[in-house]
Amino acid sequence: MTLRVLFLGEGSSDEGLVPHIERIAAELDVPVAVSSPALDWISPPVGHSVADKLRAARGLSDTYDLAVLQRDADRGPDQDRRDEIAAAVRTEWPGLAHMPVVPVRMLEAWLLLDEQAIRQVAGNPNGRMDLQLPRPSTVERIPDPKQQLKETLALASGAKGRRLAELQKRFPRNRHRLFELLDQEGPVSQVPSWHRFVTDLTTALTNWP
Repeated sequence: MTLRVLFLGEGSSDEGLVPHIERIAAELDVPVAVSSPALDWISPPVGHSVADKLRAARGLSDTYDLAVLQRDADRGPDQDRRDEIAAAVRTEWPGLAHMPVVPVRMLEAWLLLDEQAIRQVAGNPNGRMDLQLPRPSTVERIPDPKQQLKETLALASGAKGRRLAELQKRFPRNRHRLFELLDQEGPVSQVPSWHRFVTDLTTALTNWP
């Protein structure tokens, strides 16, 4: 029997988490079908809160066994986001089995650690400039990981002028590609919020049905 999983992230580029969910499930020998509905195409527009997205997703289909709900911690404690997610499920979809995914501070912190992936996505795989990447033990303390990732990709590219401007325009796509290349066994495995995601998902999958 296949486990039907709903994934809701903060934006469409967060769908890069879906292959990692599938990979972890495959390693546990749990068959899954992960859906990430394109809520951006719904009219009127869906709000940004977890509750808004759950309500919209339920209107499309309510045949899920598990919801994986991603919300960045931003500048607050990660527990606040976990409480927010739990409250949204109680209100909008009572009884839905769910697990939160809460990157600290932002999901981009998980993408700042793999030097070779960053150089590849930046289009300069053989670059030698020092990228000054953070350590796994400190990456969650970076005030704005998204901005730092943009700057790191720019540095790794070695691009200037129009070429740099084009690279910056592709940031959402490049971010998604970095997520696809993310090595689960690499430096990110030492980041607490990633480790908790893997642990929570493993528990949810092994406890089903």
